[in-house]
Amino acid sequence: MILVVGGIKGGTGKTTIATNLAVMRSASGKKVLLVDADEQKSTSIWANQRDVLEIETKWSTITLVGKALRSQLERMRADYDDIIIDVGGRETTSLRAAISIADICLIPFKPRSLDIWTLSDVKALIAEMRPANPKLKVFAMINQADSKGSDNEGSINILQECEEIKCIDSTIGCRKSFANAASDGLGVVEMKIIDKKATQEIQDLYEVLYNKHMSDV
Repeated sequence: MILVVGGIKGGTGKTTIATNLAVMRSASGKKVLLVDADEQKSTSIWANQRDVLEIETKWSTITLVGKALRSQLERMRADYDDIIIDVGGRETTSLRAAISIADICLIPFKPRSLDIWTLSDVKALIAEMRPANPKLKVFAMINQADSKGSDNEGSINILQECEEIKCIDSTIGCRKSFANAASDGLGVVEMKIIDKKATQEIQDLYEVLYNKHMSDV
């Protein structure tokens, strides 16, 4: 399965989600390819940190951008059980190429007006790409959710009104453990001191993407 973690707004935690899912998917015994399609190269920096610290890594990480992303992955997809693509928060050729080949596109949103206001542009992009990839399933989720307040619920309600995109009910909170894990080249499930809430949140997302909806892909 090819999963794209993308969107057109920066700072929504796409790299955090993509890298954590790669850790978990690989731990399940799958042969995984993690693709950095973001010009900022955050995923590649994270992967390099693992190499520097000599952390065992059971998946491969590569950089692919632009139109070559689609053609290269078409040739490589048979060699892997799963491909996870981290695409930067802009409407780029890389994002379009990734969407054109994906089985699932996951779009994280922060529970803020500036993020939610991009929903109409996201819908337009998905509608434009749909003819090229009619099998595509699109999911939205709230990432970096507030620990208190009504913004989370209000944002979820707006996303749920969008018929073109399925909103995932579970959220991922704004937790320091995700940043701490990333700085050490880890996923939160690999940390020596486990943050149970962060681990449960990423596991809930994993279940939705790879178990609950796997039979439909």
